[in-house]
Amino acid sequence: MTFAHPWWLLGLLVVAALVAGYVWLLRRRRRDVVKFTNLELLDSVAPKRPGWYRHLPAAAMILALTVLVIAVAGPQADARVARNRATVVLVIDVSLSMQATDVAPNRLAAAQAAAKSFADQLTPGINLGLVSFSGTAAVLVSPTTDRTAVSQAVDGLKLSESTATGEAIFAALQSIDSFSRTVAASGAEGPPPARIVLMSDGKQTVPGPDGENEPRGSFTAARQAAAAEIPVSTISFGTEYGTIDIEGGRTRVAVDDASMQEIAALSGGQFFTAASEAELRQVYSELGEQIGYETRRVDTSRPWLMGGALLLVLGLGAGIAMGRRLP
Repeated sequence: MTFAHPWWLLGLLVVAALVAGYVWLLRRRRRDVVKFTNLELLDSVAPKRPGWYRHLPAAAMILALTVLVIAVAGPQADARVARNRATVVLVIDVSLSMQATDVAPNRLAAAQAAAKSFADQLTPGINLGLVSFSGTAAVLVSPTTDRTAVSQAVDGLKLSESTATGEAIFAALQSIDSFSRTVAASGAEGPPPARIVLMSDGKQTVPGPDGENEPRGSFTAARQAAAAEIPVSTISFGTEYGTIDIEGGRTRVAVDDASMQEIAALSGGQFFTAASEAELRQVYSELGEQIGYETRRVDTSRPWLMGGALLLVLGLGAGIAMGRRLP
């Protein structure tokens, strides 16, 4: 716990002084009783003296003052708060390797189900966009809070040849830039923070399997994302044993963890692997928690104020009920 106005805690010294004064008054009263009272007569007249409970009103009042001093000091704590604004572009690979059945029922179907779940679980204030890519990239949905539009676009994903990972990242960056310009033109306080979530199962083939550092390559795009302060979190989806049927023959389509990990590292994002729909859902869930919520310092003085007021009322009530004045 931290305090917005810690100097108010000096008020606890006043509370400590009151406690010391209360103890001093008790001792002085006891000394006076012993000095000026006939104890035998006192025992016969008042054999039952008030017990420990006679201190309850004073204890409640002192505790109330302590709690109220803490409340005035402005206690703060870290709290998980839903983001009111952010932009996320989901980028999904629809190359032919996504028809592999190593992930039931196949990679594409599993990815579609997990992506829709991800969209539904994001907090309402997040603007979500969708980009699909194979040999080229297409912005299917510009960033929006309309989850239905994203889900319908995910359902309509179709397979095609090749894997242009770099083009997909560039398309996502362009979509975010266009949305941010629109937000700025509307007079908002500034473009919302953005992130790209890239899910792919294979190595880039366009502009070439070893062209990641070419002008339109995936590593070049990742560096541009880093320059724009838009991290790319990558999900390497599938297994080492995936195969597809091409012209009557079986072709191996193993996942490419290395390039996906490098994209995440270059852009400042996170790298994940998923070998089943359940694992993919778990990754999306974790990303949703990170993207949809943030940790903020929030004021927690309200419960302290309420507690202090309640103790104050209890102390006054106890004093009145006991029919006595506080020392």
